[in-house]
Amino acid sequence: MEQPIAVTRQSFDDWMIPVYAPADFILVRGEGSHVWDQQGKQYIDFAGGIAVNALGHAHPVVKAALVEQAGKLWHLGNGYTNEPVLRLAKQLIDATFAEKVFFCNSGAEANEAALKLARKHAMDNYGSEKNRIVAFNNAFHGRTLFTVSAGGQPKYSQDFAPLPGGIMHTAYNDLAAAAEAINDQTCAVIVEPIQGEGGVLPADGAFLQGLRDLCDRHNALLIFDEVQTGVGRTGDLYAYMQYGVVPDVLTTAKALGGGFPIGAMLTTDALASTLGVGTHGTTYGGNPLATAVAGAVLSLINTPEVLNGVKQRHLWFIEQLNAINQRYPIFSEIRGGGLLIGCVLNQDFAGKAKQITQYANEEGVIALIAGPNVVRFTPSLIIPEADINEGLARFARAVARICS
Repeated sequence: MEQPIAVTRQSFDDWMIPVYAPADFILVRGEGSHVWDQQGKQYIDFAGGIAVNALGHAHPVVKAALVEQAGKLWHLGNGYTNEPVLRLAKQLIDATFAEKVFFCNSGAEANEAALKLARKHAMDNYGSEKNRIVAFNNAFHGRTLFTVSAGGQPKYSQDFAPLPGGIMHTAYNDLAAAAEAINDQTCAVIVEPIQGEGGVLPADGAFLQGLRDLCDRHNALLIFDEVQTGVGRTGDLYAYMQYGVVPDVLTTAKALGGGFPIGAMLTTDALASTLGVGTHGTTYGGNPLATAVAGAVLSLINTPEVLNGVKQRHLWFIEQLNAINQRYPIFSEIRGGGLLIGCVLNQDFAGKAKQITQYANEEGVIALIAGPNVVRFTPSLIIPEADINEGLARFARAVARICS
C-alpha cells in the first residue's frame, strides 16, 4: 500500500484556499475531551469543534453506530428513503414541538431551508408583497449568500454584494425596535436564543415572547436558529424549552451529529405542506450514515442524566472562571447558558481574545473566540470534572501571561 503523503502546517499555506487561519499545529487524534497533535502534545478540548463534538471525541457508542451503518448502506439519494432517517425524524418529533423534519448537511443549509419555507408560505397564502425577513444585529446564520445576508454582521457579507434583498436588521433584545420592524409585509423573523458567534449573548425571555406575539399578530413565521444552542448545549434539549416560547420553525445542526455533518429543519404539519415535491432538496441530506450517527447521539444526550449534567458543569465552569477573574481582573462579564459560555474582555484587554486562545493552546487547552472581545467555551456535554479543572488551570496560566 502506498505511504500517505507527509503533511505539516506549512502544507495548509501551500495547498489550501486561505479562508481559515488555523493554529500552527495539526491535531491527529482525540479521545473524550483530550486531543493530541503530530508531536504528541496533549490538549484539553474546550472548543468541541465549535459546539459540535457534544459527546467528545471517539465516543464508543457513536463510533459503533457509524461502523455498523458503514457495513450496511452509505448513500441512496432522495429518490429512496431509508430506515435511519425515519427513526431519527421520529426521535426529533417525539422530543420537540415538531411534526415534520427536513434533513440537510449543515446549519447554513437548515437556515436556508427555513427562510425559503417562510418566503414560499407567505407567497402562497398572502401574496408576493409579504416577503420581508427581520433578523438581528450581530446574528450569525451561515455562509450561503441568503444566510450570510440574514446574519447581522456586515464583515461576513459586504464583500459579496449585491446581496439578496428584503432583509432588515434590528437590535437584539430590543423589543420596541423589533415592533417597529415587524409589519404585515414580514414573512419571517429569525433569531438565535443565544447569539453564539455574535458574542454569546442570551436573549431575554420577554424579548422572545414579544417576538412570538408580534409574529402571531402579523402572520409571520418565528424561526429559532438553534444550530449552536441545540441538542443539549444549554441544559435543555433545545433552548426554546427553557424560554417556554415555541417557534414555528427550528433549525438544528452542529451537535446533532456529534461530529458527523448533518443539519435539520423542524416544523409543523401545516407549514411543511408548503414545500411539496421538487420545491427544495439536497443530495446528501438524510443519508443513512449521518442519520444513524445522529440517532445514536440524540439517544445519548436526550436523557435527564446528561442534560442535568450540563447544568452542573456550567456551575463548575462559572465558579472557576470567576475565581480566575478575581486573580486576574480581565473579564467584564461571564455569560451564556449551559456549556455555551462567553467571557467578555474588559476595556483594558479589548481585542485580545485571539491572543488569549493562542496562549491557551501553548498551555495545552483549546478554546474559541466569539468576536475580538469574547473568549468562548463549548466543550463536550459530558466532559469529566477532572478535565474541567485541569483545562481551567491551564487557561489560568494563559490569562496570567496576557496580564503580565
